[in-house]
Amino acid sequence: MKTDVFALRHIGIREENLPQMLETVGVENLEQLIYETIPDDIRLQRPLGLNQAMSEYEFLQHLHKLSEKNKVFKSYIGLGYHESLTPPVIQRNILENPGWYTAYTPYQAEISQGRLEALLNFQTMVCDLTGMELANASLLDESTAAAEAMTMLFDLRSRAQKKEEVLKFFVSAEILPQTLALLQTRSRPLGIELVIGDHEKFEFGTEFFGALLQYPGKHGKVSNYAGFIAEAARQEIKVAVAADILSLTMLTPPGEMGADVVVGTTQRFGIPLGYGGPHAAFFATREAYKRNIPGRIIGLTKDSDGKPALRMALQTREQHIKRDKATSNICTAQVLLAVMAGAYAVYHGPKGLKYIANKVHDLARKLSGTLESLGFQQSNPVFFDTLLFEEVDAVALRKIAEKREINLNYIDETSVSISLNEATSETDARELVSCFAELAGYKEDPSFSGGTEEVIPYELSRTSAFMQNEVFNTYHSETELMRYLKNLERKDLALNHSMISLGSCTMKLNAASEMLSLSSPQWSNIHPFAPVEQAQGYQYVLKELEKDLTTITGFAGTSLQPNSGAQGEYAGLMMIRAYHESRGESQRNICIIPASAHGTNPASAVMAGMKVVVTKTDDKGNIDVADLEEKVQLHSANLAALMITYPSTHGVFESSIRYITKLIHDNGGQVYMDGANMNAQVGLTNPATIGADVCHLNLHKTFAIPHGGGGPGVGPICVAEQLLPFLPGNPLIKTGGEQAIPAISAAPWGSALVCLISYGYIKMLGEWGLTMSTQIAILNANYIKERLNGKYNVLYSGEQGRAAHEMIIDCRPFKQKGIEITDIAKRLMDYGFHAPTVSFPVAGTLMIEPTESESLEELDRFCNAMLSIWEEIDNISAEQESDNILKNAPHTLEMVTNDQWPFSYSRQQAAFPLPYVSENKFWPSVRRVDDAYGDRNLICTCAPIEAYAET
Repeated sequence: MKTDVFALRHIGIREENLPQMLETVGVENLEQLIYETIPDDIRLQRPLGLNQAMSEYEFLQHLHKLSEKNKVFKSYIGLGYHESLTPPVIQRNILENPGWYTAYTPYQAEISQGRLEALLNFQTMVCDLTGMELANASLLDESTAAAEAMTMLFDLRSRAQKKEEVLKFFVSAEILPQTLALLQTRSRPLGIELVIGDHEKFEFGTEFFGALLQYPGKHGKVSNYAGFIAEAARQEIKVAVAADILSLTMLTPPGEMGADVVVGTTQRFGIPLGYGGPHAAFFATREAYKRNIPGRIIGLTKDSDGKPALRMALQTREQHIKRDKATSNICTAQVLLAVMAGAYAVYHGPKGLKYIANKVHDLARKLSGTLESLGFQQSNPVFFDTLLFEEVDAVALRKIAEKREINLNYIDETSVSISLNEATSETDARELVSCFAELAGYKEDPSFSGGTEEVIPYELSRTSAFMQNEVFNTYHSETELMRYLKNLERKDLALNHSMISLGSCTMKLNAASEMLSLSSPQWSNIHPFAPVEQAQGYQYVLKELEKDLTTITGFAGTSLQPNSGAQGEYAGLMMIRAYHESRGESQRNICIIPASAHGTNPASAVMAGMKVVVTKTDDKGNIDVADLEEKVQLHSANLAALMITYPSTHGVFESSIRYITKLIHDNGGQVYMDGANMNAQVGLTNPATIGADVCHLNLHKTFAIPHGGGGPGVGPICVAEQLLPFLPGNPLIKTGGEQAIPAISAAPWGSALVCLISYGYIKMLGEWGLTMSTQIAILNANYIKERLNGKYNVLYSGEQGRAAHEMIIDCRPFKQKGIEITDIAKRLMDYGFHAPTVSFPVAGTLMIEPTESESLEELDRFCNAMLSIWEEIDNISAEQESDNILKNAPHTLEMVTNDQWPFSYSRQQAAFPLPYVSENKFWPSVRRVDDAYGDRNLICTCAPIEAYAET
């Protein structure tokens, strides 16, 4: 074996496995399988032309050299991003731990209790600090969260406001510039008029439905918003506040001022800057709005023994159910980062957070007083960590500061702000004084003194307690936290235990060599608004990644800015909208979407101001071409786009795809391809070849960024030539096309830090490895299909009987035995497996995607488990329909070791159904959870145990 060929480490199938697998599938070689799977007219006829593959060692050396091109200055830019100290115990045990970063979204609660508890800690922390009643388990970034707040408040308009078409939204001029850009993006297609101004001079009127305030303001000013919020409430105007989470340990929480929504970022709770992300945003609101809050909420329920258990609450709000009625297209969160931020709060506790906040604030007071003694006027009468100086020669100051490797926020030629942070020491503050002293012509640095007066008045000082729960007041030594995190980790099934064969989610290997650099300060500690010349290592990586993704998709250009797949969808549709408007065809607003599409597709289309027209799928799972032709003809004059997933959501390469895309183009529309199934295309075909105009890619699927328990995700968009001018921009750093749509995410390049992973994936696999990965993914899917054949019916296949990289097996016939699809999903846990995708896109089915990373042994273990479950179902007698081994699954350690065993099957059958299970047994930590009970009795914070008892 060639030990320096990364592809042989990434791909799980060995060369010696191929004859057996090919025989099972019924082909002579891989080429025949691909020929029978992918239509002739869309297969690539020539190489992509990517660079030759690097070995893991070569790549790590290469990335280290690139990191040296980054200049890590001390950044006091602020604007929502602050250097933060990641406790090493959290870095090692969460960020660098595959037990945390390779887990999937916790839809299967019984094997996700550790992550769910960590997210409940996060929600509790957010509720306590903001003074709100309910929080979700993170959003993508602060600006996205603020935009979600605006759309939620828009949806919550009173009947009178809706009747009068009240569409105005007030935005304080103190708002962060990147947030304003995102609000501009989101408001336009919904017809919302933004009114930007001074909250102190705002004239309330009945034409407004909501308002957004920044606390503290973008340049550090802390305002008392209580009067504004009270008056807004009298006028039926709901108010959202974007707040700095560390400041809320010292400042009056917005919830205590009467705010309806509080949003922000938890980046400064131990999360690296990472040139912009990923960072977990927070979104907190009133319990009255629980049915409207975007994203995921973790809630308490009970299991079938009546014991406390956690689950994702209110799951009916998910987009796959609401579809075009959804008010948000949020699909992923930033779970891994939320877990880290919650662990940071657990580790430091309320006293530790207060200490950090006081230290930052006291240093800011001293710096303010010292600089004022030099003759500089500090403009913020009330501040937390950010000082504003006006009438300063900012151009000269910049030259002085950059010589000392310091970045400040240069607002204009005469104004500058300085944001201090957890990592700022007194030595650092003295260096800042030296810069100003040099500017003022002092030959010696003055003493660092002053700032003894309180600057936060009583009415803005926090008096309420927070984070009093036991979890925040227990694990303050490294030993205690390490063991607590390990205890949580043991309750979660992740890729480091077994295959997670989720269709449409591509849970492949996240190689250690791709992940290592995330912990390097040269990559992790650069501010997203630092001058571009300080981030030349990043710029090289990002441009190379854009170039490679452009090549792989066959398009003309790429933007890495969208920080989730759903945001990529939205960006692509907004670019299509801008393209039509540029041609004087703004009436084109019809988006045709197949009935089988991902639920985020129709949600994204509605958010982009389009009307959704659903087209049928035929009996084979393909787009019903006749129905599509009819819909296209009917809407030809107003056709904006067709959204497709390819291969289809049913796991099939539709042979009519070229005809379909031509039909759309002939009628003036553009074709959007959802890149969720791109793992079946790379190196064999591509979106440009099938006739698409834009696609998003899920870097957290096809290109190896780990799922992290539900995020981080990255969803870049790749576009054809005509859409290049509309690639998204940023208000502070130049990005995008000449006619750029406004920002899609807060940072110029979205979650830039984790783009290093996909960069490594492509560079180490090279063209041969990428293509082989696709071929093996298709082989693995067809191998499982044939092994399960005869027991499980595969619902859809291509014209020659082949699956793409995934397949749907029909479990509806088992209903005659009283078995539902949920029973099979829970029984798989006893075999040590996470269930494939349940009941999507067809109810009562499992969608299986093995990926290329799994070994033949693991594929066989999974197949053996599925075949064993089939036998268990087959053996159920009429008397056992309501009480059998599947209905009672999963079986916990407590059940199996209990003195009482009231079941008709043995303990061994329950817990160790096949020999391999005993070698590496994973025990679900709770029995089957009661979803309905959790929604009826919604508890979404770490309430005292008495509250659980009362419920």
